[in-house]
Amino acid sequence: MRRVMLILVALVVLMGGTAWALSDRIAIALFRQGMRAAIMEDRLAKRDDALGVALCGAGSPMAGPDRAGPCTVVTAGKHVFVVDIGEGGVRGLTRLGYGPALVEAVLLTHIHSDHFDSLGDLALQRWATASATAPLPLYGPPGVVTVAAGFNQAYSIDRDYRIAHHGPKVVPPSGYGLAARPVPPGVVFAADGLVVTAFLVDHGPVKPAYGYRFDYKGRSLAISGDTAPSASLERAVKGVDVLVHEALSPRLVAEQRAVALAAGRANLAKILADIPSYHTSPQDAADIARRAGVKTLLLTHIIPPLPYSILEGPFLGDARRRFPGQLIVGRDGDELVLPVGSEKVEREKRR
Repeated sequence: MRRVMLILVALVVLMGGTAWALSDRIAIALFRQGMRAAIMEDRLAKRDDALGVALCGAGSPMAGPDRAGPCTVVTAGKHVFVVDIGEGGVRGLTRLGYGPALVEAVLLTHIHSDHFDSLGDLALQRWATASATAPLPLYGPPGVVTVAAGFNQAYSIDRDYRIAHHGPKVVPPSGYGLAARPVPPGVVFAADGLVVTAFLVDHGPVKPAYGYRFDYKGRSLAISGDTAPSASLERAVKGVDVLVHEALSPRLVAEQRAVALAAGRANLAKILADIPSYHTSPQDAADIARRAGVKTLLLTHIIPPLPYSILEGPFLGDARRRFPGQLIVGRDGDELVLPVGSEKVEREKRR
């Protein structure tokens, strides 16, 4: 009996060792498969000609578990633009399959830190992974000159280390950093059937603040940036297929303020009292979208964070009743694709 038990124990140990060895092989195989998808996959090559928009960050400066800082990626044919690049935005881009090497330019809506605090990381990764020979263009209001100069200076020591380590063929010195391109309202880019237009929005005291409209071969979308309800925005987004609009719930922010006051946090309570004045409620965003004849409304820059899906009801209020089209409370990874020659708005999710 003892001998049988020893044999059984030996078999269990042998099988365990075999399983352990196989698990390593399986893990490595899965890792290789993931790396091939991340490095070799070209999402745009697999897609029919289309205009697209995806959320690489649907959150705000208020930390939340499932939404990174403000970040939106727009694709048009083979063009890839990023509108704002907040905290966690580079990771969000990568998860979506639009890594830094693909980014053609960044468009800032305004000079608030939560909309550009990952800009240095994006520029550095694009330079290194694409062996870029020219800096990353940074479009936006006049303040982009100061922003670009600051990031270029802050990363300058790191630049020298990386050139010394990898060599100038891998990280060409001419491709380092950001190239500021301040633009007034109007057309900021036009090529290959794509027209990108900046328009003024109301985010005072932040002036100027822009939204952006993208028109591509009969399809269109617009991104509001941060704004209170704005007549100029409503005019600019008339008839777009998709409106990506910021949204703040006054009701939920008031709840936050009450807690801050009860905790003796007068400074925080003051901030929470101030912010509704230069943002837009979901209900007002729904009204704007309805009046403008928008087909799909995608809410982003969600304030406050919504850690539970059950909070979407109080967040939206009666917004769904006000807007007859498709209304989406955005999360990181949401993507809408607008095929050329069609009226479809196709929804994808990548988490």
